[in-house]
Amino acid sequence: MRKASREMDAAFALEVFDKAPYITVSFTRADGTPYGVPLSLARTDDNTFYFHCALEGDKLDCISTNPKVALSAVTKCAPTVGPKDGSFTLQFKSAMAVGMAGIVTDRDEKIEALRVICQRFLPKHMDAFDDAIARSLERTAVVKITLTEPPTGKRKQYDKEGEEMKWQRME
Repeated sequence: MRKASREMDAAFALEVFDKAPYITVSFTRADGTPYGVPLSLARTDDNTFYFHCALEGDKLDCISTNPKVALSAVTKCAPTVGPKDGSFTLQFKSAMAVGMAGIVTDRDEKIEALRVICQRFLPKHMDAFDDAIARSLERTAVVKITLTEPPTGKRKQYDKEGEEMKWQRME
C-alpha cells in the first residue's frame, strides 16, 4: 500500500530527471564533509547516468574515497498561493536517487556516454561530435552512476479546480 504522501513512482522520478536541465550530485569528501554540485547528466536506461568532467578534481577525489552518491532534481518549481486556503506554498516536481559512481575506463563506453550527453544537451550539433571526441577524449573523464535502488519522486500541484493533485500522472 502507498504511503499517504506526495511520493511518486520510479517512472515519474525518471521523467523529472530527464526534464531537469541539471541534476545535483552529492558526494562525500575524504574528511566526511558533503560536496554537492549541479551537473549535466544523461541516462542510458532506468539505472545508468553519465556525466563528464576534468581528469582531476573534487568529484573524482570524492569518488575514489566513497563512490556512494545521491542525485536530486526539481522541475516545474513555482511559488504560489494555495487556491483553496490562500496559503503560501510551492508547486514542484522533484526526484531523488542513490547510486554508486565510478570512472569509465572502457574507451567505447566512454565515447558512447559522451554521445548520449551531447545528444541530450546539444542535439543540433551532433555533426561536430566526432571532431570533438578526437580533440578532447584523452583529457576528459566520464563518470557512470549506477542506481542502487529505484528513484523516488514527489510533487505538489493543483488541478484547474484548485484541488491538490494526488496520484494521477501529469501531462
